[in-house]
Amino acid sequence: MNEDPVDNMGNAKPDNFTDEPWLRLYGESVPRNVNFRESSLLTYLDEAAEQNPGVVACRFHKTDVTYENLRRKAEICAANLNAYGVQPGDRVGIMLPNLPQTMIAFWGVLKAGAVVTMINPLYMEKELLHLVSDAGIRHLITIDICWPKIEKLQDRLEIEKYFITTIADALIFPFNFLQHLNALRDRGTVRIPYNGKRVLPFSVLQKGSTRLSRPVADPRRALALLQYTGGTTGLAKGVMLTHFNVAANIQQIEHVLPFDKSIHQVFLAVLPFFHVYGLNTCLVLPTLLSATVIPVARFVPRELPEAIEKHQVTVLPGAPAIYLTLLQQKHKKKNALQSLSLCISGAAPIPVETIRRFDEAYGVKIIEGYGLSEASPITHLSPLQGSLKSGSIGLPLPDTQARIVDMELGAPPLAPGKVGELVVRGPQVMQGYWNKPDETAGALRNGWLYTGDIAYMDKEGFFYIVDRKKDMIIIAGYNVYPREIDEVLCVHPKVKDAVSVGVSHPYRGEVIKAYVVLKEGEVCGRSEILSFCRERLASYKVPRLVEFRAELPKSIVGKVLRRVLKAEEESRLLQRQDPDKSGEDEDGIETG
Repeated sequence: MNEDPVDNMGNAKPDNFTDEPWLRLYGESVPRNVNFRESSLLTYLDEAAEQNPGVVACRFHKTDVTYENLRRKAEICAANLNAYGVQPGDRVGIMLPNLPQTMIAFWGVLKAGAVVTMINPLYMEKELLHLVSDAGIRHLITIDICWPKIEKLQDRLEIEKYFITTIADALIFPFNFLQHLNALRDRGTVRIPYNGKRVLPFSVLQKGSTRLSRPVADPRRALALLQYTGGTTGLAKGVMLTHFNVAANIQQIEHVLPFDKSIHQVFLAVLPFFHVYGLNTCLVLPTLLSATVIPVARFVPRELPEAIEKHQVTVLPGAPAIYLTLLQQKHKKKNALQSLSLCISGAAPIPVETIRRFDEAYGVKIIEGYGLSEASPITHLSPLQGSLKSGSIGLPLPDTQARIVDMELGAPPLAPGKVGELVVRGPQVMQGYWNKPDETAGALRNGWLYTGDIAYMDKEGFFYIVDRKKDMIIIAGYNVYPREIDEVLCVHPKVKDAVSVGVSHPYRGEVIKAYVVLKEGEVCGRSEILSFCRERLASYKVPRLVEFRAELPKSIVGKVLRRVLKAEEESRLLQRQDPDKSGEDEDGIETG
């Protein structure tokens, strides 16, 4: 990829990018380059256990696990996994909600020299079959509530050993007993056919005193994670991340967010560990800091402020949906969040209006970041000091290069202000997709990761995501980016949530459709939504169809699943016998 000085066509010419503009905004505390430690992820746990053995690593209800205990449990887990046939390089599936067992299993698999493959417990049959088969998983650590789903697939899953835990396993007496009784009351008994051979209780991984911690000879080559993409645009792909990829990303984050070492940090792990953003910011990063993690096994919105206040949480890594939930609490208790010193938003674009309202309501600024599974996952963060730019994903992390390139050609770099595809390069970028050489070649070119996100960079070096390349809509020859429309819709005082999608139309080819969720108790017609959009958008960007909904389909981290909406619309189109009866009124707006 050429790196060139700007010519009269708005492209860049060779020496223009030797000094990236964002470096001037780092401030004195952020280095331009990181002196990376050539160590495995296991170093973080080992050092925390040696330097802060009595510090609480995990607090779950009334049960604490110190760092010394966490390492001991992880190494006993590793020894038992090895005894049950797990070999170095094997992929071990962890299909659990946020629990202490998840943390033990994560470190235990790595201590055994194996590769962690995190699996969403909410996956349905097709997704689960694809992932297990594609990754070649032979050992799966899961929870009893997932067993009914797994049991139906046993003959089609080539899994040799299942290790099954329960919520009660994370608690001490008498709370474990009470949890068991509550589970029986709420859902009845989930009967697990333990047989001592293929289906075993998680407790067998904690038996004995033999410990194992295999050294990682080459952190740059040894895989730590086979992390599957969210599958929001198709079948999930296995992203190969080495120990060094993940460790380097954590070190980059530590330098951009310099935590006060004199203050003990407490992380609320409401983001799921099985999502790479949640795994790194709620499990690995706290370990580096010897911080305390408060795992949230089941996200209940009304309990969030209470948890923050009770545990005096200092760091809240979140997604837009989490911050929106906090804003929607009927009885906002401003001082409930006063312990927070850092709120990070990622996983999906956060509306500017949400950031403004959150600061206004709680006096806490949300730092927006950007990343993707293929980059371990973070590449950009807003600076903690200096100017914050509304709507920006911030600046590239130290030792991360970022460019905007032509969407069709993939090169050359475009000048500031020009919209194109965001490409990044750095030590956190993946090794490739598991068993997918063609897709790897398409995503990785000369060391650059082509993200598929449409963006631009301003003159100072702040980056802005416009939309996903695959979500771009073409209307009458114009490129329309749905996120711009979404931002407008979300500013409407009666709108709780909204998203726009390009959908097929029987005689217009493609049109823009807005899906709108109103705030509780609000009444709003389609003409009001349209008028609001016409005042703020060019005419060709105004949606032609509007559908009011109770909720939008979202991934576990709050990312709207546009593909689900598009699929629904395509299905409707096929069912229509008469193309003229397209569900539109005189204004061309579908009411839903």
